[in-house]
Order: sequence, then C-alpha cells, then structure tokens
Amino acid sequence: MQETQRQALQATDPEIAALIADEERRQRDSIRLIASENYASAAVMAATGSVLTNKYSEGYPGRRYYEGQRYIDKIEELAINRATALFGADHANVQPYSGSPANLAVYLAFCQPGDTIMGMSLPAGGHLTHGWGVSITGKYFRAVQYGVRRDTGLIDYDEVRDLARKERPKLLFAGGTAIPRIIDFQAFADIARDVDAVFVADIAHISGLVAAGVHPSPVPVADVVTSTTHKTLRGPRGGMILCKEGHKSAINRAVFPGLQGGPHDHQTAALAVALAEASRDSFKDYAAQIVKNSRALAQAMIERGFELVTGGSDNHLILCDLTNKGVPGKVLSRALDQAGIVLNYNSVPFDPRKPFDPSGVRLGTGAVTSRGMREAEMKQIAEWIDQVSQKPDDEDRITRIAGQVKELCEAHPAPGILVS
Repeated sequence: MQETQRQALQATDPEIAALIADEERRQRDSIRLIASENYASAAVMAATGSVLTNKYSEGYPGRRYYEGQRYIDKIEELAINRATALFGADHANVQPYSGSPANLAVYLAFCQPGDTIMGMSLPAGGHLTHGWGVSITGKYFRAVQYGVRRDTGLIDYDEVRDLARKERPKLLFAGGTAIPRIIDFQAFADIARDVDAVFVADIAHISGLVAAGVHPSPVPVADVVTSTTHKTLRGPRGGMILCKEGHKSAINRAVFPGLQGGPHDHQTAALAVALAEASRDSFKDYAAQIVKNSRALAQAMIERGFELVTGGSDNHLILCDLTNKGVPGKVLSRALDQAGIVLNYNSVPFDPRKPFDPSGVRLGTGAVTSRGMREAEMKQIAEWIDQVSQKPDDEDRITRIAGQVKELCEAHPAPGILVS
C-alpha cells in the first residue's frame, strides 16, 4: 500500500487500516505455499487501487451503454490485445469477475439446463465448477466425472474416452485445482472431437506457466480456455476467457449481458499490467524457476519420507498424502501456519477421510519463487515441514522454526509489500 493511501485509510478507518497492516506483515514474514496465491507487483496493485474503481462501463469497447469511456475502451483493448498476443489466441474476454464466473459463462454460451457435461471429479483434483454436485454446475446440468488411476494418481485418457463415448457430453473440461502433472490437452481435444463436444481447458492454476512456455498450451487445440488472472500469472484477482474466433460472439454475450453487468475497470487495467509483465523475459525465467522449485521441494519431501500423489510435480503444485506420517492434513496445516509456513489441507484421490478433515496437504511454489527463493530454500522448507510433522503439538519447536522462517523471509523481500 502506498504511503498516501495508508495515511488516508488510517485517518478514515483505523480499525481496517490496522488489520490490513497486520495482513501485510503476515504476507511479508511467512512462507506462502498456497498454490492459488502469489504476490502481485506494486504496479498491478497500483492499477487495482486507482480511480478506475469509480467508473461504470457496461458493454464492450466501442459499444458501451454509458458515456465517458474514451480511456476505458483503450484500457480494455490493451488488455485484450496483450492477452491474445501472449497466449496466441483468436479472442480474449477480460471482463469475468473471477474464474468461476468465467466457467459459468462457458456453460451459458454452449449449454441448456440439463445438458450433459463432463469434468474431473473434485476428489481427484478437479474444480467445483466442472460439475461437482454442490456447485450450480452440478445442479443445473447432468454432470459425469472422470478421475485418476488408483495406482499412479494420473489421468487415464483411455478411460476418459470410454466415458465420453458412453455419456456424449456437450462440454468436456480439462484442468483442475490439484493436478501436479502436465495435462495432455491434445488427448482431450481428440476425445472431444470424437464425441462432438466443446473442449474447454481450465488453466487457472497454470496460466502463468503456459504464458511463459514451461507448460504446453491448450490454446491451439481447445475451443475455449478459461483462467483466473492471479495465481501463477501474478495479476489481480479476476478471470478471463480465450476462445476461437467462431466462438467470440457466444462468449461475449454470455459474459455480458448473460452473467454480469459492468466490468471492474480497475481489475481490467491491473490485468493489462500483469500481461505486459508476463511478456518479458524475466517472467519466463521466473516461471521456469517455479517448476524447478516445485521439483526440488517435491524431491526433498520424498527424501524425508513424504508420499506425493503421482510421485512428484511437473508444474507449481505438489499434493502430499500424509497417511504414512500419521498426521491429518488439517492438523499439519494448522501447526505449520503457527510456524510461519502457510499451505492448505486438501483431499487426495481415494481419500478415506472427509473433505473438511482430509489426509493431505497441497503446496505451491509460485509465491516463494516471486520472492527469489530457489532450490536451496526449497530443501530448507522441506526440512521445516518434516520437523513440524513429527511433533505438530511441540510449541517450542514451532516457535523456533517461526523465527527461522522470518529470517529467511527477511532475506527474500516480498514483491509489492512496503511494510515499515
């Protein structure tokens, strides 16, 4: 937060100002391993907190319902052009408020209530909006779901093809929230064509890796690609949709007026900034280091006896089954939080425990890589996780590790955070 903003907030609402300052310190002083989080740059946050939050802009560039859009149109056009150039897409809609609304827009563009849709099940690593029962997508559509192999934790593409041929889905989703390995988008595209389905690739977690060329891109083979704009892309909290030219009108109508009113112009500008940052060579180096760090952290955990779903990682994400450690995911994640290491408890495939008290934890290396940490730091982080897992109720050990974590964080400043 800029000093003038801090002063204004302090004068107006000291209670909120104090809580934000506390959160700034927490993000500065902790090792953040939540796979869906990162650090946005000061430039991205400046755009997010700009006067653009004052504007209302229903419609699209050149076709607005309110006046005073001469600069807003240019901002949105920049975001669109940067997105299409970075990802090699025919069209980009940058207005979705987040990833879930982006996915809902895809349903609205191509489906009617009751149509069959197909995606990865949530326990296997999929996302709520890919047809899980508690989501609107599982209530309004007939959802069938594929999983992973019990012996490898990997997608069985032959099984996906057989299920698709049996169920004939209107939409076929690839992607999810806990998939540590490279997704074979071409295999999904072939299956979709085989059953005349619309192929949608959800790259919310890996969009930064795709943009940098360290993960294969679905854009050449997918009908539609959805994503959040934060996570590995390091933009503002938001969503976007990439699609083939032939789907442009359907997608645009689904976003507005189908699901949303006016776009968040400050969010659009911040996304444009993030896309400009992601087009630079330094971002490519950063994304490559994310993968190196993930593999180093995975290997260091394996060496300490942790069992990883799929046996490792090809991207930013690690999914760990703690069953052999004798500590549930929630217990370990809460103990680690006290030690300054922040991750989330997570179900693992075929988990016998309940989702709110699962067997695993999920880790990601996006945020620590943004701080400049590398393979050596990943080994140290694995050692701390191991120590806490052995005695999650040892307060003295946790306090000692928390001090060491803070020292490591001080040596690797968090981007975009200016805490006195």
